Amino acid sequence: MTTPSAPCLALLITLVGIVLLGQGAYIHAKAWVAQLLLERAFARTITTGQPTKPWSWADTWPVARIEVKRLHVSSIALAGSSGQALAFGPGHVELTPEAGERGVAVYSAHRDTHFRFLQDVVIGDEIDVTRSDGKRFRYRVDSASVVRFDASGIDPLRDGYELVLSTCWPFGALTPGPERYVVHAMLMGPGS
Repeated sequence: MTTPSAPCLALLITLVGIVLLGQGAYIHAKAWVAQLLLERAFARTITTGQPTKPWSWADTWPVARIEVKRLHVSSIALAGSSGQALAFGPGHVELTPEAGERGVAVYSAHRDTHFRFLQDVVIGDEIDVTRSDGKRFRYRVDSASVVRFDASGIDPLRDGYELVLSTCWPFGALTPGPERYVVHAMLMGPGS
């Protein structure tokens, strides 16, 4: 039995590395391009008052813009939190109120793309959420925690005006896990 030569083995390892790097770059490029299309659809939604799909075959549409000005980040959130929606942006979790409404508005996104910035959010940061009707609401972060996906303690019908941004934990992990990083904020009032 012959063993592969060192140059052949090095070439094979290099090719595998290039393929893996390409897959990672594709995910980030898709997320970036999707946000450009979502920004355009969100602007049209606000202008016309009608939900506008970002591309013809989309099964979702933009419902909000989430901004943390201190960090210079902004993401367009989609209706629903299915895997298909989260591939392109944050999702507004089903059966939770819209931002600015009584209860807990919950948005989730992937830790390696649209909600990567959550690792840099600190207590006291302000989060602006602009809904598709053009109304803007400002929240102040009051806590962050790590919880199991099935034990978050989030009650969307809680009395008050709250916001939760959620993503997988830990940041930088290569495999999925049962824990979520949850940022909680309270409504300050209409944004400016």
